[in-house]
Amino acid sequence: MLDNFNHLVLPNINLLLRGLSVTAYVCFFAFLLAIALGLVACLVRLYVPFIRVVAIGYIEFCRATPIFVQLLWVNYVWPELFGFPKTVVGAGIIALALQSSGYLAETFRSGIEGLSKGQRDAGLAVGMTNLQIMRRIVMPQVVLVMAPSIVNQMTVVIKSSTLVSVIAIPDLMYEALKLVNTWFEPIEILTSTALMYIVAIFLISILAKRVSDHFRSKFGLAGLV
Repeated sequence: MLDNFNHLVLPNINLLLRGLSVTAYVCFFAFLLAIALGLVACLVRLYVPFIRVVAIGYIEFCRATPIFVQLLWVNYVWPELFGFPKTVVGAGIIALALQSSGYLAETFRSGIEGLSKGQRDAGLAVGMTNLQIMRRIVMPQVVLVMAPSIVNQMTVVIKSSTLVSVIAIPDLMYEALKLVNTWFEPIEILTSTALMYIVAIFLISILAKRVSDHFRSKFGLAGLV
């Protein structure tokens, strides 16, 4: 097995690292888009009654649809209906963002509803507008308190990204499967690929925890879970 590792994995490590960089690119922008879409869906559901049903439908659709279906739908159907996305990478980013945004919307909603009403009343009492209250009081606490759930969703995006290879995005899994199909030695190649995903998720989790702890301490929320 070690001989196969030296013969197969090490000579092709640059190929796997290139795939990993594509995975990182897709996941990064997918998660940013998911946060934006999830926050909008959450706020519409909570504060815009006349289109609340639209937000609820969007959230439930995103949560109920398998990522595999969403990838195919966005990649093959959207260009015919809307004229975009123009690339498979764009399709992968949008599909991953759609799925995660539904879960993030519910995460944000539970965080907002869990805050004391007295904090909003105090903001109004000192002359703050609803937008200022949301930006300066509500959202900082929601992000910090719900940080574990948000980080967990980030890892879900990374794990879900293993399926973007079905629409020919040259990510880490795509490159790994290409090597498997070339050499027919799946154990060493897929084991190395799994370890790369594990290390990536571990490093992201550690970084996110340190950032979260720093801001909790800075804003006096160290005791919150």
